[in-house]
Amino acid sequence: MVKLLTSLSGKRLITYSYRGLRSFNKHQSRPKMALDYYTFGPYKIRSKEVFYSTHLSFAMVNLRPVLPAHVLICPRREVKRFADLTADEISDLWLTAQKVGSRLECHHKASSLTFTIQDGPQAGQTVPHVHIHILPRKVGDFEKNDEIYDAIDEKEKELKKKLDLDEERKDRSPEEMAQEADEYKVLFS
Repeated sequence: MVKLLTSLSGKRLITYSYRGLRSFNKHQSRPKMALDYYTFGPYKIRSKEVFYSTHLSFAMVNLRPVLPAHVLICPRREVKRFADLTADEISDLWLTAQKVGSRLECHHKASSLTFTIQDGPQAGQTVPHVHIHILPRKVGDFEKNDEIYDAIDEKEKELKKKLDLDEERKDRSPEEMAQEADEYKVLFS
């Protein structure tokens, strides 16, 4: 017996059978036209820094990556906390994360992926907009595996201290970020 789970919009997400999880459908979200910029909390992210988008989510390169290919997946709607996302936004966000993670892992010849969300200020969230960190991982990238979470926390704190809405970004140049985004756009065309 096959049972289908659907999102609120009626998209088929997962097929189950009496044997358990049987297959995942491809992420079929409708792509959306690129904008001049995307909103990430109080910040404007240039479309040149976004390498993949759907009608509900977008993937962007990171201003301060902890590791090579450390990217962020965000809902298009500005939402501070994970619990405030709609079912469709949650589905699209995680399907986007799955697709992006899988392609970056292969592209960078990584062996694993770290997915993390800092949900609220006490969890280390410094930009008040839900986002998933995706970090392709390789053997030995951190001496102790859980040090990755401390590194993400530290980068978030540095970002909060150094990013002022009236200042230009000083870490990675816009050109570097656009170049990385262009490299990743090819993975989705």
